[in-house]
Amino acid sequence: MPIPELSAAELMAALEMHPEPAAPQVLDVRAPARAALGHIESPVYVNAPGSRVLPLPDAAVLGLDRLRPVVVVCDRGMSSRPVTQLLVSQGFDARSLAGGMLGWMLATVRRPVPGVAALDRLVQVDRVGKGALGYFAARGGDALVVDPARDLAPYEELLAESGARLVGVVDTHCHADYLSGGPALAAAHGAPYFLHPADAIDPYAGRPARIAFEPLEGGAEIAVGDARFAVEHLPGHTEGSVVLRLGQELALTGDFLFVESVGRPDLAGRTAAWSELLWRSLERARAAWSPDLRILPAHYSCERERQPSRVVEGRFGGLAARNPPLAITEAPEFAAWIASRSGAFPEEYRSIKQANLGLGTVSSELADELEAGRNQCAIS
Repeated sequence: MPIPELSAAELMAALEMHPEPAAPQVLDVRAPARAALGHIESPVYVNAPGSRVLPLPDAAVLGLDRLRPVVVVCDRGMSSRPVTQLLVSQGFDARSLAGGMLGWMLATVRRPVPGVAALDRLVQVDRVGKGALGYFAARGGDALVVDPARDLAPYEELLAESGARLVGVVDTHCHADYLSGGPALAAAHGAPYFLHPADAIDPYAGRPARIAFEPLEGGAEIAVGDARFAVEHLPGHTEGSVVLRLGQELALTGDFLFVESVGRPDLAGRTAAWSELLWRSLERARAAWSPDLRILPAHYSCERERQPSRVVEGRFGGLAARNPPLAITEAPEFAAWIASRSGAFPEEYRSIKQANLGLGTVSSELADELEAGRNQCAIS
């Protein structure tokens, strides 16, 4: 019997178009340890290993509703198939997620950012499974790409659609949770790849990067048509973290500032020193940024960080009410808050950061494993 399937893109659309109670149920048949790395958010989510599900005479005992569709998820879309077949035989409207969590982790949704007067087009490229966000900005025939992941197809499509010339690719910092597509995209179009020089060094071993990049210092500007992105060096998450600010209209904040938190300063074993850097950076932002400035980060943790447009963003003046570290007004309290929440981070982050600096090679299969699970870049 053919096994009914649906793609990651189809599941994303179904979850967004059909809120509770019509949203599909998700049955995750991976081992609990794998599911703990990250799972698909759904109003009804059940984690039960396939070895437990297959002997069941009625999968309804797991809490599944026969009147609602069920999507069965595994690592790569194979072990979900017999479970799907079982559910169909028991009267469920069940489908297997093609490509499994790997397909989910790589899939993206393009979300137009509305109401940006200074640009012809701004698109948030949302890698939903990872909680990672890249950006495509266009003005007057020029385009800038910021924080792209290794799958360059969304950006190539946007460039082709807009007919724009790529004038640069920026990584707001050297990423630790995913492999950057920045150097490859820039090279393919003969455009500069920008990175702050303080992030062109392996923070774990002190080795310099072996990738070609244009140093991007604070105080510089990047022109996209007649729009000007001001570069602000705001370290703390990393030593070379930058923000791209378009006047007082919007800021692409990378991992410096999220909607509900800040970038964790404990990824290189220098938590106290980097916490102090982060505090000073926040103080500079508070002094210079308008309350109406739109904050567009490189990551998010949960669905509540979205606007009705589905774009992840927030106004700077309103973030303190929902962003605990941003609401802290004294440096000692901030340092204590950070110290109480710092801890272990995925060991894979070392390998990813080193690969992003050209200090190691990563196969596509290894990349899939290194990038497994949602980002852990926020301090919480």
